[in-house]
Amino acid sequence: MSFLAHPYGVAGDNRTLVRDDAGHVRDMLELLLFTMPGERVNRPDFGCGVATLLFAGNSPELALSAELIIQGAVQRWLGQVLAVSGLRVVADDATLTIAIDYTLRSTGESRSETLVRPL
Repeated sequence: MSFLAHPYGVAGDNRTLVRDDAGHVRDMLELLLFTMPGERVNRPDFGCGVATLLFAGNSPELALSAELIIQGAVQRWLGQVLAVSGLRVVADDATLTIAIDYTLRSTGESRSETLVRPL
């Protein structure tokens, strides 16, 4: 099955960019992690809000807090799609790096993604 790519784009042959199942799950992860709660009108509780933790000061406690917030959000919103097996969060200056290892429930395929967001 194919899904629309996020962000929306057009390929060289003037067709809409699409993703396979694994690419779609990666897009969903990125949307969940970098959406602030209250940002979506019809789903005000959707998102993680990890970007707000960047201003709390860099510490091991901050990284643990971010990991717990992310783990809870992924389990709530994407728990039927994937199972998280590893999660690492690094806040360095104004850059947030999230490395997540997960298994797709539909295929059993293990995947790793590193999402970096300058804030």
